[in-house]
Amino acid sequence: MEKINLDLVHELIIDVPDFPKPGIVFKDITPVLANSEAFHQLTDALSELVPQGTQKLVAIESRGFILGSAVAHKRNIGMALARKPGKLPRAHFKKEYTLEYGTDELQLHKDDIKPGEKVCIIDDVLATGGTAQAVEDLVQQAGAELLGHAFIMEIDFLKGRNKLKHNVLSLMSV
Repeated sequence: MEKINLDLVHELIIDVPDFPKPGIVFKDITPVLANSEAFHQLTDALSELVPQGTQKLVAIESRGFILGSAVAHKRNIGMALARKPGKLPRAHFKKEYTLEYGTDELQLHKDDIKPGEKVCIIDDVLATGGTAQAVEDLVQQAGAELLGHAFIMEIDFLKGRNKLKHNVLSLMSV
């Protein structure tokens, strides 16, 4: 197996100050996605973070969809989508939550995860933990067994992992 090198991934992530609101530093991963070598390295590394026995990923809108799709394909597992309101056409669970710049809601189709199914939540950045905590609650509503979280990066000073009940793995801390 080829050695995974995340240096290129780290170099390509761009900090965008004051987005989406003043005082927020947005971590833009789109340059990583645009670089085939970096995206390949990232997909391999994230695939290794997903706990053994995971049957399905729960990907968080929207960058989590891209990451989750690649990792689900590599691991040969399914994927469910945690979406913003108004995007899911069938019966769904919902959870309102607080994030660093306001409130939002996420939804999950009721039939996308089966009770007892082993799942892992995947997204790009763990910041304050509000979004990931909301998805933990959605997974619980679905009756699934959450094995943990997989992130590209964790913003340490925001202490988002302290809000989460399940194991948190990330490729880098900033």
